[in-house]
Amino acid sequence: MGFDVLLDQVGGMGRFQICLIAFFCITNILLFPNIVLENFTAFTPGHRCWVPLLDNDTVSDNDTGTLSKDDLLRISIPLDSNLRPQKCQRFIHPQWQLLHLNGTFPNTNEPDTEPCVDGWVYDRSSFLSTIVTEWDLVCESQSLKSMVQSLFMAGSLLGGLIYGHLSDSQIWWNESTGTHLSDSSSENQGHLLQVFNFYERACLEWTLARSRSMTIMVLLCSYSVGQMLLGGLTFAIQDWRILQLTVSTPIIVLFLSSWKMVESARWLIINNQLDEGLKELRRVAHINGKKNTEETLTTELVRSTMKKELDAVQIKTSVFSLFHAPKLRMRVFGLCFVRFAITVPFYGLILNLQHLGSNVSLFQILCGAVTFTARCVSLLTLNHMGRRISQMLFTFPVGLFILVNTFLPQEMQILRMVLATLGIGSVSAASNSASVHHNELVPTILRSTVAGINAVSGRTGAALAPLLMTLMAYSPHLPWISYGVFPILAVPVILLLPETRDLPLPNTIQDVENDRKDSRNVKQEDTCMKVTQF
Repeated sequence: MGFDVLLDQVGGMGRFQICLIAFFCITNILLFPNIVLENFTAFTPGHRCWVPLLDNDTVSDNDTGTLSKDDLLRISIPLDSNLRPQKCQRFIHPQWQLLHLNGTFPNTNEPDTEPCVDGWVYDRSSFLSTIVTEWDLVCESQSLKSMVQSLFMAGSLLGGLIYGHLSDSQIWWNESTGTHLSDSSSENQGHLLQVFNFYERACLEWTLARSRSMTIMVLLCSYSVGQMLLGGLTFAIQDWRILQLTVSTPIIVLFLSSWKMVESARWLIINNQLDEGLKELRRVAHINGKKNTEETLTTELVRSTMKKELDAVQIKTSVFSLFHAPKLRMRVFGLCFVRFAITVPFYGLILNLQHLGSNVSLFQILCGAVTFTARCVSLLTLNHMGRRISQMLFTFPVGLFILVNTFLPQEMQILRMVLATLGIGSVSAASNSASVHHNELVPTILRSTVAGINAVSGRTGAALAPLLMTLMAYSPHLPWISYGVFPILAVPVILLLPETRDLPLPNTIQDVENDRKDSRNVKQEDTCMKVTQF
């Protein structure tokens, strides 16, 4: 709590913090569309094989007489089980007998078919071009789309590992905030988004504990605004290159402006850069209109106020300490599984909106509005119903909505969209609840280390989610069954984790192993500050 005392003197929620939060809200609004951009740039439109009778410009009307387009399609493309033209097969030779519906032709063997050896014809009514239409990522090559998405997520995982190490050892004192950005649009963008992620953590370190939970909620809700923004853009931009350029360019501008961000004074002080930390504190005090900070903020005051933090840093705690503490080890395993089990359906849903609704742009806007509402609701349930009940309240319905939606007929589009939207809202609220619970279960001395392990679990789930879509080659239901089963399996694991509402954060491994109960008598004011401390 020492740094919070200093922060209270320079202004814990003044002009500087408001401008900083506003900057990161704008950043998140512009950043999040890159995460779900492939719903549109990798949109798979309706398609069929290219056939000479229909698509060869050199074939004149006299070659086919007075046959309509539907007739030519009927004799060129076989029908699937739903009596619709197949997407990946065509007849080797035109089947003229199919035009005679009165049965005058005798029964013959099944006509010979072949793959789309001459390419495909795409329905361009939704988007003029996507990477799918440009590189023919359909039929035998449709799994490549999922592989590319998975590699994009792997880029985020790699970026998190690299910048996580830098943030701990070179850039900032990395204290978990529960607002990890778990995805990126490419490997390079993965690195770039992680840079913004760690800047955002530094932003939260400049906020007092009593305001931190609300700050986190505002930052998370800005992601939802970004979702709605992308949905609106896609109504006007239908070319994937222009859309990619429109969404990505502002990120570069924001990245260049981020170099002037205020450094984390906490990290500077903890790492024996006392003069630099004091300089940043005075700079923030000046922005917040605090006067006489040159006299009141001194090196001696900073050193005495943060004595406990400085002494705690001298105690070296290895990650291997987790394996020697049974209760803490089980908590970490449980938290990692819950994070993994929530992340898989989250990315399975938001990256595959096309499979859940016919109008992807409208669905994107709807999902943004629902996640915005769900994140606000999760804050209320956390404060009034507890951490475990809140997580289970949101986690179990995720699996239920997905599994029910899996076996609904495609014709029930409205009901399918409603269930999918509720699932996305539930998983967003579950993720928020899990983030808060995570920070209250892990001791301060290892919170940063466990946050890194937990983030890797989440990013692993994000990388697995697109890969599961390759199971559609065996059954169209298999990926969605997988997405639905994971959150249901997480519910009994959540039950095994202890409730932490109205309890202060554990500081040491011994606090976790001894399962201290006397902490319930802590004053309410201190409790509230500790519960929201990230």
